[in-house]
Amino acid sequence: MSISAESGQDWQRVLAPVAAEFSLDGRVVDAAPYGHGHINETYVLNCDGAGGRHRRYVLQKINHRVFRQVPALMENVQRVCTHLGRKSPRSLALVPTDDGGSVWRNGATGDWWRCYDFIEGAHTVDQVANEAQAREAARAFGEFQSQLADLPGGRLHETIPRFHHTRSRFEALRAAVVADECSRAGEVRDEIAFAFAREADTDVLLGLLARGEVDERVTHNDTKINNVMLDDATGRGIAVIDLDTVMPGLALYDFGELVRTAASSTVEDDPDSSRMRVQLPLFRALVAGYLETAGDVLNAAERAHLGFAGKMMALENGMRFLADYLQGDVYYRIRHPRHNLDRCRTQFALVRSIEQETRAMERIVQEVENRIGA
Repeated sequence: MSISAESGQDWQRVLAPVAAEFSLDGRVVDAAPYGHGHINETYVLNCDGAGGRHRRYVLQKINHRVFRQVPALMENVQRVCTHLGRKSPRSLALVPTDDGGSVWRNGATGDWWRCYDFIEGAHTVDQVANEAQAREAARAFGEFQSQLADLPGGRLHETIPRFHHTRSRFEALRAAVVADECSRAGEVRDEIAFAFAREADTDVLLGLLARGEVDERVTHNDTKINNVMLDDATGRGIAVIDLDTVMPGLALYDFGELVRTAASSTVEDDPDSSRMRVQLPLFRALVAGYLETAGDVLNAAERAHLGFAGKMMALENGMRFLADYLQGDVYYRIRHPRHNLDRCRTQFALVRSIEQETRAMERIVQEVENRIGA
């Protein structure tokens, strides 16, 4: 059940019994919906602790239709939170259940719930406003990468198999073109040709991994700036949040997604794809922030492909949007009939822009490496 902002005391009926399953400091006196996420249901709990101390917590109902392996997912999250907590006092921290677990399941409804400490004195933004924010986002994700390089306990669970496996994404597009379930292929011949002309690109990063030239790492897989908490006073990135997609992967996928979302000139669903291009000053800021914190753990092949990674993630997302359009918009939520097609075209425009700026981006990486000694 969702609770609207106008629901008054409904939280007492719905959330109070759930909150009672967690080891909170104090009594819950109020609760309200929190954030703008589209997958999990998120609420902020306000508690009065001993001596009048005020505490806040984030309570989430995990969408088990999207994340079908909740115990495995939460084992990943708990391991990562515990490890990061030893290295950073303001990292994301789980609140245990009363029996010491990381997640509680409502036996009557089948819903899974978890609770986090609220990170005070920090905020998120939905879009990069300037180079300083871009650098902080990259610095935070680079630090995340560096701090998890020595995560003990073996390989994390792969909770979404082949999530960024670019060859699989290409084959899914090919299958959608062949099936043409909605008779839309004829109107998107140019987009199909654009993707098919770049088939070889989908194997580049996977080839590096297969040859042992890059390493599998613990990766975030959703490296948008709104998953970085920025300090209210300093603007510094102090914590990475939303760990549901943390699993084994390539650091280049993480950095590439950051380039795709933080160094682009317009939103991904802009109906005018001519406005989409890579912004080199923002790319420079991303490289500088990322290498500042992750430079010591990245090898030469990873650093050499930072620019290509942005192209690869734009191509992957463009293929996914195009495949969904061909299949009748069954995966992504749309607001109008051509929404996925608009998304596809902006991503392919970003691919084209990165191809045109490849040499400039390579120079930027080299210049930053020389300056910071990465």
